[in-house]
Amino acid sequence: MTVDPVLINHVREPNAFTLDFYLAHGGYEALKKALTLAPDSIIDRVKASGLRGRGGAGFPTGMKWQFVDKKIAPRYLACNADESEPGTFKDHLLMERNPHLLIEGCAISCYAIGAKVAYIYIRGEFLHVQRVLEQAIAEAYARGFLGANILGSGFDCEVYIHRGAGAYEAGEETALLESLEGKRAQPRNKPPFPAVVGLYGKPTAVNNVETLCNIPLIVSRGADWYAALGPEKNGGPKLYCVSGHVNRPGVYEASMKVTLRELVEGYAGGVRKGRTLKAVIPGGSSVPILMPDQLDVQASFDAIQKAGSLLGSAAIVVLDDTTCMVWLAENLLHFYRHESCGKCTPCREGTDWLYKILRKIERGEGTPRDLDLLSSISANIGGKTLCAFGDAAVTPVVTTLTHFRHEYEAHILERRCTLVADWRARQQPVGV
Repeated sequence: MTVDPVLINHVREPNAFTLDFYLAHGGYEALKKALTLAPDSIIDRVKASGLRGRGGAGFPTGMKWQFVDKKIAPRYLACNADESEPGTFKDHLLMERNPHLLIEGCAISCYAIGAKVAYIYIRGEFLHVQRVLEQAIAEAYARGFLGANILGSGFDCEVYIHRGAGAYEAGEETALLESLEGKRAQPRNKPPFPAVVGLYGKPTAVNNVETLCNIPLIVSRGADWYAALGPEKNGGPKLYCVSGHVNRPGVYEASMKVTLRELVEGYAGGVRKGRTLKAVIPGGSSVPILMPDQLDVQASFDAIQKAGSLLGSAAIVVLDDTTCMVWLAENLLHFYRHESCGKCTPCREGTDWLYKILRKIERGEGTPRDLDLLSSISANIGGKTLCAFGDAAVTPVVTTLTHFRHEYEAHILERRCTLVADWRARQQPVGV
């Protein structure tokens, strides 16, 4: 389903990142309106809008804010701008081309939960994006949209940027808070949850960049308008990152009523070079694969989950028939074993073990016993760690074994990747 873009509608315009451009297109009007409302009424609007967290978990944003303990001060807002899920690049676009939308979202969110300080935790590799954000924050302070007594309302709000060191684990909210406090990015035991005991031991709301960018839209246009854009309990527009074997990879904004087929074949121009679709990863590398006959499912949190996967960060990775699924699993486990924070033994040891077995199979040195070993190790990692990293790490192994076990068996029996050989043969002209 096509909707008029509201999050990325101006990103291609040269000065979209400047304050003057933002003000000329209605910028900070939502903040002015929010400051005339009661904080609890803003939370009620966000709840009614159906906004769910855009960072991966899809938890209702208004409910998360409602859990923030209002009896304890100070309270904090932490913006997760780490965006480390493979295949995800939407937050990068928002921060680089529409930074004031995020800043306005941070200010309104702080007002709603009673916080006076927001930290934007940005991925270390995003140095050029950080510079854009720093300039935008300076502009906002100079014009009275941040700082003391914002717009004469009596509300104070400070926004700071904290640069991470490029750790995937810092995308987990408690690990992010640990890093903000100057410690290693490792997850905390939960409960207590950040809404009660968060940054510096105080109540904290942790929200994703895209999530916060939706807040001004809800305040200015209303919860009913926002909710009507998507299916029930999946309100608003959604940014989808489509990459892999497609003709037009990129960030696309659509209603969550859109189907995966519309995103792949319509927005992204279909599978490259007219090849055959083999599989789709709908929400980043940490979610189960969906098969071609599942492409007509709605790209919403609930519909994707019902289909057997997760929308996650909406990073849609398209795989054509040239993709070796053993290689795919090996490639992703190389990433996950490197990014394990090491706190939990099953994850620390298990991811390395999985990678070594996959590498052995991919090299043509595997044995039939290795397949049972992959399943056994995965079962002893998934659900056995403090955070969801363990589940994410074993997903590439479990899902490719489930749908493409025959490719693993071919690697073991033929001592090579038969898919690559077959594909190369198909490239030869007839009669050669």
